[in-house]
Amino acid sequence: MPHTPSQSSPPSAPSAPASRDAVVSALRAAGCVFAEDEAELILAAAPTPDDVAPMVERRAAGLPLELVVGWAEFHGRRITVEPGVFVPRRRTEFLVEQALARAPGATLVVDLCCGSGAVGAALAAALGGVELHAADIDPAAVRCARRNVAGLGGQVHTGDLFAALPGELRGRVDVLAANVPYVPSDEIGLLPPEARDHEPRAALDGGADGLDVLRRVAAEAPDWLAPGGCLLVETSRRQAPAAVDTFTAAGLRPDLAASEDHHAHVVIGVAP
Repeated sequence: MPHTPSQSSPPSAPSAPASRDAVVSALRAAGCVFAEDEAELILAAAPTPDDVAPMVERRAAGLPLELVVGWAEFHGRRITVEPGVFVPRRRTEFLVEQALARAPGATLVVDLCCGSGAVGAALAAALGGVELHAADIDPAAVRCARRNVAGLGGQVHTGDLFAALPGELRGRVDVLAANVPYVPSDEIGLLPPEARDHEPRAALDGGADGLDVLRRVAAEAPDWLAPGGCLLVETSRRQAPAAVDTFTAAGLRPDLAASEDHHAHVVIGVAP
């Protein structure tokens, strides 16, 4: 599902019931590059014809399309999202693919900083029959993630990183996926308005160099990983060398995977 820019002063949305052409026109005037595709999604998601116009108004005002329609497409699944919860990015599918390639026989998966639970849900669905635990410090994210992993038997915990997890998982985790915030604090203002204005800062802000949370995760991960288990964290091209050094210092065997198609960089650390 595309993220598209919007103007600061959007035009009025069409009055309900809205025709497809009217919806497309309003979205195009608001600066939505994929107006036709977005119109189809909004019309399909609207509970009734009278709901279309308010949805178009919210989109034209800059609310991310995923939050307007209530779901995001991720790794072939519809992930429920709601206001105040980080919208999963398609580039993060590369992290899922790396985890599946490196641990195809995983039986215990943990999704830290889970947000909507998209990564954990995708891994559990692809692996089948795994024990899934997810955690986030934000209660809104936890509520959303529970909806997304319920059908997969997953458990979602509230708390700060590893402190949220049941102690009996220590030393047993095969895949530890942590889509940590990694935007440097002074670059938050440079993000697109859809992220900057409508997503929780805690899900974006990674501290002065963007690696504060990554360092905390890497430092504790060896205590939770099973022998040969792997930690996977998304980062940027610029931050990747420092992230690799952080994994090495934590005692993990590091590797860096990059995808031009996904515009993604994932640091992988394997436990001894």
